[in-house]
Amino acid sequence: MNDMRILWVKMGGLWPLNTGGRLRSFHILSELSRRHRVIVLTTHGPGDDPGELARHLPRCQQVVSVPYTMPKHGSARFALALLRSWLSPLPVDLWKWRVPALRAKASRLVETRKVDLCVADFLFAVANLPLGGSVPIVLFEHNVEHLIWKRLCQTETRAWRRALLEPEWRKMRRCEARACTRAGLTVAVSDVDRALLAAHAPEARIVTVPTGVDTAYFTQNGTPESPAQLVFTGSMDWFPNEDAVLYFIDAVLPRIRLNIPEVSLTVVGRNPRPRVLMAAEKAGVQITGTVEDIRPYVAEAAVYVVPLRVGGGTRLKIFEALAMGKAVVATTVGAEGLPLIPGKHYLRADDPVDFAHAVVSLLMDPDRRRALGIAGRQLVEEQYSWALVAREFEARCTEEVP
Repeated sequence: MNDMRILWVKMGGLWPLNTGGRLRSFHILSELSRRHRVIVLTTHGPGDDPGELARHLPRCQQVVSVPYTMPKHGSARFALALLRSWLSPLPVDLWKWRVPALRAKASRLVETRKVDLCVADFLFAVANLPLGGSVPIVLFEHNVEHLIWKRLCQTETRAWRRALLEPEWRKMRRCEARACTRAGLTVAVSDVDRALLAAHAPEARIVTVPTGVDTAYFTQNGTPESPAQLVFTGSMDWFPNEDAVLYFIDAVLPRIRLNIPEVSLTVVGRNPRPRVLMAAEKAGVQITGTVEDIRPYVAEAAVYVVPLRVGGGTRLKIFEALAMGKAVVATTVGAEGLPLIPGKHYLRADDPVDFAHAVVSLLMDPDRRRALGIAGRQLVEEQYSWALVAREFEARCTEEVP
């Protein structure tokens, strides 16, 4: 179908483009709106800019944003959401994204058949959409959500928190499987994610559409590397990133400094919490907070590190680093789901000793760094531009419309 009427529902805003999920959604949306009539339905809270979002999606038929602030952990609203979720099949992470005003708008569009297709962007959108109706629904799974919660539970050292997380990830797994089964199609961002989702929802139709990168924006600009500089980028109000940085500061960085005492680390990302700031100050690590442009920090670094232990989906940040010709060291979780060959496109290391050794070896070998960077740039340039990724997503959506 050349001209589809698409309703795209995304909880938690889309602008500014300061998370991997927002970037992925925005670029696919921007490409789809070139050929189809797209209505975007989202929410905005403090720091979000729905007006700027509409200006950056000028070809969309309509961009509607409902004001909504998610209950913060530790607040009375969060406690109430947690209590209510305990009495329901929904985990609290889905319950707190129930937005009646947005659901009413989405239901009117779907029930009156003013759209041909609805895209539920992330699992959180599903709680606000009528599944199983006459309009096909595509569930866009950027992550395997229950896996994130399961890994949080497994890495938690406090018994009381593990006891709270255990039922949450199991409820999330049930809800995720049900949503995949009831959606007409589920789009995963990697074959690893597709297999995980299919294992719990064997009757669901699940396909893979890879992640992409803006290869024109993220490119080498001639900035000389600082030979002992490391960098990590990512939203610091997302627990997997916070855990990665704390782990790196505690277990990896001291081992690197045994060999290269002058090594430095810069952590680039919004909303770092107090415990990250305290650990960074003690270790002599630079924390930038929100920046307008991450590229100067990535360009200056000799090695880009991704020490994630928790997470799901695919790390768009690695594609950005590769597009800039950077040598990358990542854990298995950090590079999970990406079509990368260890030793050719990046170095893989899971143990703190191995991770430190990989970083040291690259810092001491500029030719090796350069070879990894060239191979990574070639890969994303040839196969993972947003235009190519969006075309594949579009083809899958077209199959769903009668």
